[in-house]
Amino acid sequence: MYAIVDIETTGGNASTGSITEIAIVVTDGKEIIHTYSSLVNPLQPIPFFIEKLTGISDAMVSKAPLFGQIAQEVYELLQNKIFVAHNVNFDYSFVAHQLSQHGLKLQSRKLCTVRLSRKIFKKLPSYSLGNLCRSLQIKIEQRHRAMGDAYATAILFHQLLENDKQKHIQQMLKKGSKDAYLPIHLANENLDKMPNTPGVYYFHNAKGKVIYVGKAKRLQKRVISHFSNNSTSKRKQELIRLIHTISYKECGNEFMMSIMESIEIKRIWPLFNRSQKKFENRFGICSYTDQKGIVRLGIVKKKKNIITHSNFPLQIDGMRILNKVAREHGLCPKMCFLQDEKIPCVGRDENFCEGICEEKEEVVVYNQKVQDAISYLINEAPTLAYFGRGRNEKEYSCVLIGKNDYLAVGFVPVIAMKWKKDKLMRNLEPAASNEFIHSLVLSAAESDPDMTVEFD
Repeated sequence: MYAIVDIETTGGNASTGSITEIAIVVTDGKEIIHTYSSLVNPLQPIPFFIEKLTGISDAMVSKAPLFGQIAQEVYELLQNKIFVAHNVNFDYSFVAHQLSQHGLKLQSRKLCTVRLSRKIFKKLPSYSLGNLCRSLQIKIEQRHRAMGDAYATAILFHQLLENDKQKHIQQMLKKGSKDAYLPIHLANENLDKMPNTPGVYYFHNAKGKVIYVGKAKRLQKRVISHFSNNSTSKRKQELIRLIHTISYKECGNEFMMSIMESIEIKRIWPLFNRSQKKFENRFGICSYTDQKGIVRLGIVKKKKNIITHSNFPLQIDGMRILNKVAREHGLCPKMCFLQDEKIPCVGRDENFCEGICEEKEEVVVYNQKVQDAISYLINEAPTLAYFGRGRNEKEYSCVLIGKNDYLAVGFVPVIAMKWKKDKLMRNLEPAASNEFIHSLVLSAAESDPDMTVEFD
């Protein structure tokens, strides 16, 4: 048995909108067995444009039952039936959400007459309910009212059953079928060809514009997860409504996919991405002269009136950078606030501090080393390449960073680890850098020196 459902609502998503009218047409696939419809008091104003579209006004629903008053009857009509609708995920999300608010859990198999019509009635000019019914000569009484649309959808569904020579409906009802949850505009083939390898993926709207960029350890599995959960949030529902196609780039490894996602978000600025759009450097290394005339370095939160010599998003990044600078330039960890001044100097034990903390080094000499370290922080960022697993056994992924925020990325032959800098740069694609990427590369290089090449 099938339950053909249509609803009218106050808005476009289940978490903020409410049902104003619901209709259910029960059919065995050949004949209509039962019909049900009711206006519903949404307990919120009906927007003017929706009133004009549907003809349902605040006055009409003011004395209508609340959804809670009809929830049990609706649930019993839908129970143990296949839920059918034109753009089924929209209607199902509203009905399931409002039933759940009254302790009723809807778990129905679903069929979408939009997706079925595209498979069974190919090459029609449009698959909106009005245009589709016009093409198939199905008369709609009271368009944009729940029963009028539900009844027309039921007649359409009967025709789909009659013309389904390739058993698309049977395939769609199988457990795990993508048609049960994919956006109505997205073709199965677009997802089927996607591999389960690390990479970045792009959601495109009807005009081909990228509206979301994501990363995934397993591309196909991650993309499916966007559609297979039942989130009713406005942002999620709007994103799904706009998706028409998906594209992707394989990245070979998780590190490279994080780099590529950051580059692409900054480059494209997609509508539905939030993270990294406002990624800011919140900390920096600054210097000041203490009462003894010693120039000291330290990590501070960035403020308008503080001059910093190096900036980074996380405090731990600054600790790593300052530790490295202290060791390479012979600075005292205590004078850089890298250790408690009450305990013996780590730098003395490891022979890179020459005793400024014990007054055994001249202040002038020490301060010059600090100035050299500051110059390094400002001007002498290391030029290094970090290599990782590629998309196949014959290549590596490669990210190269250098002075003036230089960044280049790409895939190179395994032998490229022995190339000189200029040749490597010629085989990589320059990209816009940011501190997030810079920090990722430096951390990776420090943790995996065998896959890092540093250039003079």
